Amino acid sequence: MAENQQNIIDLRNIVVTFDDELVLKGINLSIKDKEFVTLLGPSGCGKTTTLRIIAGFVTPDEGDVIFEGKRINDVPPYKRQVNTIFQRYALFPHLNVYENIAFGLRIKKTPEKEIKQKVNEMLELVNLREFQKRNVNSLSGGQQQRVAIARALINRPKVLLLDEPLAALDLKLRKEMQIELMKIQKSLGITFVYVTHDQEEALTMSDTVVVMNQGEIQQIGTPEDIYNEPKNAFVADFIGESNIFHGIMLEDKLVNIQNHVFRCVDTGFKHNEPIDAVIRPEDVRIHEPEEGDITGRVESVIFKGVHYEIVVNVNNFKWLIHTTKYQEPGDEVGLSVYPQDIHIMKKSRVKKYSDDDSPSINEEEL
Repeated sequence: MAENQQNIIDLRNIVVTFDDELVLKGINLSIKDKEFVTLLGPSGCGKTTTLRIIAGFVTPDEGDVIFEGKRINDVPPYKRQVNTIFQRYALFPHLNVYENIAFGLRIKKTPEKEIKQKVNEMLELVNLREFQKRNVNSLSGGQQQRVAIARALINRPKVLLLDEPLAALDLKLRKEMQIELMKIQKSLGITFVYVTHDQEEALTMSDTVVVMNQGEIQQIGTPEDIYNEPKNAFVADFIGESNIFHGIMLEDKLVNIQNHVFRCVDTGFKHNEPIDAVIRPEDVRIHEPEEGDITGRVESVIFKGVHYEIVVNVNNFKWLIHTTKYQEPGDEVGLSVYPQDIHIMKKSRVKKYSDDDSPSINEEEL
């Protein structure tokens, strides 16, 4: 993203309460023009409510919604330069593909010649030119989603909001549509604000990821920043798989984890400050027992196609490791980690997940 891009949306101190429950707790978020932003978090974290605030379907109890520098709290949804695609595409079953896409233009009483030109442009964009006369009920899920995208984009909104639009698709089609959405967003130069609880989807598609939990923003950053430099244990645990430890920062660049002193690269902590340390499974190296920094016993081995997922018990703590080296269950092994692969964070508390969200391998409460 270009450094000098202007903010198209600013959410300032947004508070929302439903039935006396605080759903958003003073959200502050800026979204740049032409940016692909993903709101990511577990069920009930407030991401869809944030999307609906931008769309105008929910009015905040406190705070301001700013669009291109103007406060729009009281502007109704149909007057905002924003369109929304929901998980259920809400296509008109009595209209064919062409007429579904043309619907918004017909409401505006756009001249027929202009309608034809714009619909054909959209059909080309979403690769449905040969399907324009088809009934939408005869289309596959992916094709229906393309129709919904074309219908939402034909009026050229400045912002497109997408609420888990790929959730109903199978894995292969979901990955194909991720690429399609990225291409469409880049080609049109429209701001996309995307909601998902799928970590891989967020990391794959986004310029910026906004991680949310319990009505608060936990971290905002590029996919690389979010994955490699999580701000707290919640983010580390939610974004990919992680080993998360209690630890003590002995001094700059020196940390005690499981009664073993490791070198790290972090500074600025107090002497003997309790911390959370994160080590990604792919960053743990397996050796012969005498060659490792610490030793443990292999509990389980699962082949994942490109790597083995191995659980090693070290002093009753289960280390999750991704490696191409096969190990026999029951083997004693040595483990080591490079200093730059140990991520030190301020102490926090990890909330366990539900529904589709996966817990860390560590079952301790942090």
